[in-house]
Amino acid sequence: MAGYVLFEAVNPSVQGGYNGGSMRVTRVLWATPLAAALALFASAQDGATLPSAPSATLEQQRPAPVPDPPQTEQPRATAAEQPAVTEDAKPQQPVLETLDPKLRPRAQQANNVAQSASQQNPITPASGTDTVNQDKPYNIRVPVNEVNVVFTVTDKHNHYVKDLKANDFRILDNSKPPANVRNFVSETNLPLRVGLLVDASNSIRDRFRFEQQAAIEFLNQIVHPERDQAFVIGFDTTPEVTQDFTNNPEKLAAGVRLLRPGGGTALYDAVYGACHDKLIKAQSNQSAVRRAIILLSDGEDNQSRVTRDDAIEEAQRAEVIVYTISTNVSGTKTRGDKILETIANATGGRAFFPFKIEEVADAFSLIQEELRSQYAVSYKPADFMADGKYRSIDIEALNKKYKVRSRKGYFAPRAETASAAGAQ
Repeated sequence: MAGYVLFEAVNPSVQGGYNGGSMRVTRVLWATPLAAALALFASAQDGATLPSAPSATLEQQRPAPVPDPPQTEQPRATAAEQPAVTEDAKPQQPVLETLDPKLRPRAQQANNVAQSASQQNPITPASGTDTVNQDKPYNIRVPVNEVNVVFTVTDKHNHYVKDLKANDFRILDNSKPPANVRNFVSETNLPLRVGLLVDASNSIRDRFRFEQQAAIEFLNQIVHPERDQAFVIGFDTTPEVTQDFTNNPEKLAAGVRLLRPGGGTALYDAVYGACHDKLIKAQSNQSAVRRAIILLSDGEDNQSRVTRDDAIEEAQRAEVIVYTISTNVSGTKTRGDKILETIANATGGRAFFPFKIEEVADAFSLIQEELRSQYAVSYKPADFMADGKYRSIDIEALNKKYKVRSRKGYFAPRAETASAAGAQ
């Protein structure tokens, strides 16, 4: 079917036809599909340029989009931040802190006020609560020239003797009797501040799982939530705190489970750091506390920045008893075993040497019993001098069938630090 359209060219003078010139439709006599096509053509010509594709036409009909705000480029995660992919990888949960004795030169620590005050005195939080808070200041409760000693008494069968009195003992400080004994207690419920130090080096990898479980059971039994607190440190190349002071057994267990074996052994750094950064600052509203370290290791050290003597000295300054449990089950006493024994004896603790790995749990049980079977005495030395020198301690039972085990001595504060501590 035919139809027709009348139209006229606006620029007939242009050579070669209208050649892209404007065209105006003047009258439509009958609309057909052809007419619609011509109308679209005319409209496009008025727009000067035809679209190249249907999608472009649709885009022209849409409202202009609102531009997105500029994006800030996020930093790429480093390799160290990627999640662990193996079971034995290091735990991804951040540890509370790394104890680095390199940041604590020994010469500076000898004059540290907190060490000197803690060495001689129990301390209490300013708030009067029993919660340990390393960020809060602590108050000195007794003069800096008062010495506090916790000790254990056993009979010839190695059974604990718990019913002795102050006049059943002879105390010598630097080979002289004290000027006076200010306090003597025999009780099984003194609050505990305990650090569990677990060797996580490659040398103990084959028996690590069992030791973890034994340690968890020990903490569950030894920590009484109403008065005791403990923390967990694992050490290989460096010591790391996986659980800070808490009275929650579940958190302590989680801290032990975070440990993974691998690397060298920084045993001395671990003992030094636990005493200096944790136990020397342990606070209590009680007149006395037991500060103790349970050290689970083979005794071999190959990574520490401090020496064995440094570690022992810091334990004595912090009034810490160190109990050691050897993980060597070879049946032969090694050099590492002798090191563990030396540390324990110097601090008034005890060294345990299980013949089988299953006996590690028995050692934990014996430590638990001993910590609840001790005496505490505080006295004023007869010729005390704030000179920073080492002073020996010798406590003996008058009944020779009893054996007393205590730390061997302490370091007196220097005059300037003693004055500063007394002013607080």
